[in-house]
Amino acid sequence: MTDNAPTPKADKPAVLFLCVHNAGKSQMALGLFKKLAGDRAIAWSGGSEPGDQLNKFSVEAMAEIGIDITGEYPKPWTDERLRAADVVITMGCGDTCPYYPGTRYEDWSFNAPPGKSLDAVRPVRDAIEVKVRALLAELGVEIAPDDEIQAGAETR
Repeated sequence: MTDNAPTPKADKPAVLFLCVHNAGKSQMALGLFKKLAGDRAIAWSGGSEPGDQLNKFSVEAMAEIGIDITGEYPKPWTDERLRAADVVITMGCGDTCPYYPGTRYEDWSFNAPPGKSLDAVRPVRDAIEVKVRALLAELGVEIAPDDEIQAGAETR
């Protein structure tokens, strides 16, 4: 699954992860989703006010569990992706997140915003993983054994 053009809703489940800067939470959700879903679903991410780079602690936290998000970058959401998504997950962008009628929306709130330290990001990453797994189950997307996350014992 790459960050390519949207596909029709009937093809594979498609999810759009949105946050303000598209530099931390939505990028971690995207990385987890892609790893766990493999090619059985599609995901994108975007921000209402994209930052200029990924949050370094989010990148480190994902690397700890074997997911490399360094190829991603903060980007704005697009109407095309919004219309193509079956589910839009918002993460703290409130009223600045777009709304498209007929699309399922969920707001994932977390107690601690990532970004201040690696220790602060780990619990958010882990909470996002729980939510991504539940979302994939709701969408009927099987997680293949080859797509499981291999976390280091020191971080879990």
